[in-house]
Amino acid sequence: MASGKMLRQLIKSGVKGDSDAFRAASEAVIKEERHKNHHLLANDLERLLYGDQSKLVNKGKNLSSISSSPLNKDNGLPLLEERAVVREDKDLILSDTAQSALDEILIEHTRGDVLRSYGLQPAQKLLFCGPPGCGKTLAAEVIAHSLSMPLVLVRLDSVISSFLGETASNLRKVFDYISAQPVVVLFDEFDALTKDRGDSADHGELKRSVNAVLQMMDSYRGESILIATTNYESLLDKAVWRRFDEVVNFEMPNLEQIKRLLTLKLSGVRRNFEADDNKISSLFKGMSHADIERVLRRSIKEMILANREFLEKKHLDMALAREYHRNS
Repeated sequence: MASGKMLRQLIKSGVKGDSDAFRAASEAVIKEERHKNHHLLANDLERLLYGDQSKLVNKGKNLSSISSSPLNKDNGLPLLEERAVVREDKDLILSDTAQSALDEILIEHTRGDVLRSYGLQPAQKLLFCGPPGCGKTLAAEVIAHSLSMPLVLVRLDSVISSFLGETASNLRKVFDYISAQPVVVLFDEFDALTKDRGDSADHGELKRSVNAVLQMMDSYRGESILIATTNYESLLDKAVWRRFDEVVNFEMPNLEQIKRLLTLKLSGVRRNFEADDNKISSLFKGMSHADIERVLRRSIKEMILANREFLEKKHLDMALAREYHRNS
């Protein structure tokens, strides 16, 4: 919470009707709360103080900060890319274990001041493991949305270089950037940066990049949340694992999760079947979340282009057949 001095100044200026002093005191409180990583509270206070203008102010800050993101000096390409944050926690359907882990991470950050008063820090370095299409990237977006923080993606095509020492130099630029301002930073396909150094097939520059990542993660003291994702956790260097505060495993959806996903994605779509019907959900058994969403989008297109009023099982069957053919 804000200091007693700030709160006394705030109330004093309010009682006197001094709008300039009240605004200055309010801005000082907001600044302190944001410094404590209380982004949700700071954003709420800004909305109360400025009204709708605060959204424009925050949006402008995000865009201007990302536009000045670090560049690869050889080709001038940005090392980071801002991602739109549009999906919320209701869009994320996970196992109870994974959902519980994410909930705990969010609670740690929303109540970070309580942890810090006991000399503890919220989990900031997270590793998301699991098959492709099972919600790892979406979970990063949900965390950014829940904490009202920008989401930036590390562009590995720009970071990784074949030139001696350039990969480590690019990584240093990335860590300097995220240390200077709070963002949710996503290292997608993290195994490309941190493959086991015992792998004789990798050249020396990639092995040096592993050492650089380990050192930078050890020394990182910023307020950003680092999220690394991998589909191949067995490829990660053994020393990488202990650098993370939390490891969350994402799994292929079970039948119950498939039912929830169908209900979510088909809400508002007129259909002649129940989304939670066992016969319908069983059609998608063994598929990832992303695969299921793709099939549903394709089946809805089939319905629309056939000028049908209702989505029918035959539309699902046609879309599924194309999906199986695609993966064969």
